[in-house]
Amino acid sequence: MNRRTLILSGAATLVLPALPAFAAPLDYTPGLMKERLAAGETVFLDFKAPWCGTCRAQERVLNKLKSEDGAYEQNITFINVDWDTYGKSQMADRLKIPRRSTLVALKGKQEIGRIVADTSERNIKKLMDAALSVATNA
Repeated sequence: MNRRTLILSGAATLVLPALPAFAAPLDYTPGLMKERLAAGETVFLDFKAPWCGTCRAQERVLNKLKSEDGAYEQNITFINVDWDTYGKSQMADRLKIPRRSTLVALKGKQEIGRIVADTSERNIKKLMDAALSVATNA
């Protein structure tokens, strides 16, 4: 690499806008949700399976929305729940989770809302905004 290429590539990185970064959601383990709710956090559960097309579409929307507004990740704890492992668990049964591709927002013992098998950006944003509102007005 010559000096001119080095200088131009360095200048280009300064001029390009920084892409918003967001943290990966936590992976569910027994007790994690209860622990986070007890700590006063607003929790957003994503019941998903790696082979589920609807789940992948929801994940794309979630990632897009989180990258557009950092307030979601600053105020909401996102947890991925592996459907193949925990779909028949006591936790899923207690929350009455009907299937994979279910998104649920919780605060304390209160359910803020849920979406089942919906990939609409508008509806997912509405659920995320409701969770954010509860998280920031607590």
